[in-house]
Amino acid sequence: MTFSDAQRAVLRALADTFIPAVAGHAEQTEYWLRAGSQGVDLDKVAEVLSGQPLAAQQEFRQLLTLLDTPALGLTWFGPLRPFTHLAPAQREKMLQSWAQSNVPQLRKGFQALRKLFSFLFYGDAPATGPNPVWAAIGYPGPQPNDAPVDTPKPIRTLQLTTDTTLECDVLIIGSGAGGGVVAGELAAAGFDVLVIEKGPYCHGCDFTQREVDMLGKLYDAKGALATQDGGIALLAGSCLGGGTTINWAGAFRTPDYILQEWAREHEVPHFTSLEFKKSLDAVSRALSVNIEYTRHNGQNQALWDGSTRLGQEVKLIPRNEKGLTDSEEHFRSLGFSPLGDRHAIKQGTLNTYLQQAFDHGARFLCDTQVERVLVREGQAAGAEAVYTPANGQPVRITVRARRVVVAGGSIQTPALLLRSGLRHPHLGRHLHLHPTVAVSGLYPHLMEPWFGPMMSVVNDGYTMLHGTNFGAKLETPPAHPGLMAMVLPWLSGEQHKQMMLQAARMGHFIVLTRDRDGGRVSVDKQGAPCIDYTLSEFDRANMLQGVRAAAEIHAAAGAREVYLPHGSLPTLQAKDGQIINPEVLDRLPHLGWRANQFGLYSAHQMSTCRMGGHAATHPVGPNGETREVKNLFVADASAFPACSGVNPMLTIMALAHYTAQQLKGGA
Repeated sequence: MTFSDAQRAVLRALADTFIPAVAGHAEQTEYWLRAGSQGVDLDKVAEVLSGQPLAAQQEFRQLLTLLDTPALGLTWFGPLRPFTHLAPAQREKMLQSWAQSNVPQLRKGFQALRKLFSFLFYGDAPATGPNPVWAAIGYPGPQPNDAPVDTPKPIRTLQLTTDTTLECDVLIIGSGAGGGVVAGELAAAGFDVLVIEKGPYCHGCDFTQREVDMLGKLYDAKGALATQDGGIALLAGSCLGGGTTINWAGAFRTPDYILQEWAREHEVPHFTSLEFKKSLDAVSRALSVNIEYTRHNGQNQALWDGSTRLGQEVKLIPRNEKGLTDSEEHFRSLGFSPLGDRHAIKQGTLNTYLQQAFDHGARFLCDTQVERVLVREGQAAGAEAVYTPANGQPVRITVRARRVVVAGGSIQTPALLLRSGLRHPHLGRHLHLHPTVAVSGLYPHLMEPWFGPMMSVVNDGYTMLHGTNFGAKLETPPAHPGLMAMVLPWLSGEQHKQMMLQAARMGHFIVLTRDRDGGRVSVDKQGAPCIDYTLSEFDRANMLQGVRAAAEIHAAAGAREVYLPHGSLPTLQAKDGQIINPEVLDRLPHLGWRANQFGLYSAHQMSTCRMGGHAATHPVGPNGETREVKNLFVADASAFPACSGVNPMLTIMALAHYTAQQLKGGA
């Protein structure tokens, strides 16, 4: 995607409005005087947009066209002038108007622009040095003492230069928690396995710890995946190892009450069987899951301290890491693992099952987009794909396989099946997201939330609300400046800059909601996934109960201010562990909760190809095979009968392990 000179002028003006140069501050003068256009690389804007579907790119161009015409004034009852012809105060007022507008498209446009510019301004940095604002906010950036030795990649991938036909016993599409386990299990059992991964293969030095670069390289849609209305930002891995390469290392076992619910309500009794427990045990051993590393960062310690002071139970989160020492280098490096683990401390599929698969002869083809699964006489026969090598010249790939396992994640898996001609009426439906909001606290002492384990403590006291299996978990998120700037509400350029200046003293909790009511994934004319999801009143009520709990825990832990997750920035004041203005919390349910009036996020997508015993309502049978096509299997979170209620990595891997045993038995 490229921009004209006129469009670049609009983009620079927008950047300077979201992040203005502000005079009159005696301290951190350089920080205050640095404007958005000085820190936002417009080529990076184009690069992010190039990773979006064509319809989204066209929508962004239309937004720029509107901003460059006098008709812009009609959207906020202002002067009939283009954005670049407005005075700075008028530009800010226009954006504030869009943020509060009753017109959904204007709120969507505001949030898309706000997130894009704030993320790039605070998260990006030249390869030769740090971002100039990092020192002011206390962020250290990539750790110079943490650089790994440049060693050869332990997995060798196929490098193709001409259109090619490949043959195998089992084609596995996707290499994350699901595909990686199936690949390792089947290759070790003697099957000829080919793994196709849409994203790149990164190792060691490839993980630069630079936020913008790594989200653009390791995440689906270059880190900008979102629902159709823009109301929910989605994080999904798109690299060798998938989500296990970039997740937060939490290795939760599936709660028994969830497994019992799945077995009972969806007629999949194996979830409560000894065999499934053995699969959970097997993947836990392979990933070295443990609770031996007990040092917390500031925000995890706050979750522990605040919860225990309120008499609430907290637990250590099992993590799939090994080789850790008490060194400061190891502690600091854990905070960068969502940007890729330089030292293979995190035991995702990249360092376990995929390595096992390679050692047993499996082949790997990365940077490859699968267009469709081939079906012959009602049976899967392979796939058609496009491989993009380093020179950028596409290479067409045809794969002939006896069996095909799709494990591209709960957004890409249903999209691929729909492109391949499957038409089960529930395919792509029942999308669950664990919708998540952040509750931030400002502390009187340094928190440095970018160091240490991203999540090591959990409060499960709100997971089963009102006598149901639905509620919310309280955890902590990654907290690097780009994502932090996206999450913190923007009321004005100066207000947002002031909040970011306090980044080192902020701690963040997330309220992760087990959603009862789901959404849908469909495909557009080009076959790209379209994600539709609206948070229901039931799920919002549970989420807000979790928000209240998180706010009270922040206060009990010593936070002096607590920022609630709404675009109007409702703020609590606290002293001596008590909230001084609790009426702000009481008013929270009565605020507007439509799309783009508050920040909503998802790192877990599930259930779009759900497994179950009811053929009419479940596109995938209990053995993982699709109802419509024989020898076509699904082995990722899309096969969950409903959402897991916990971070899903271990559940995905156990389900994939169980499915792999069925595939071995059916050889």
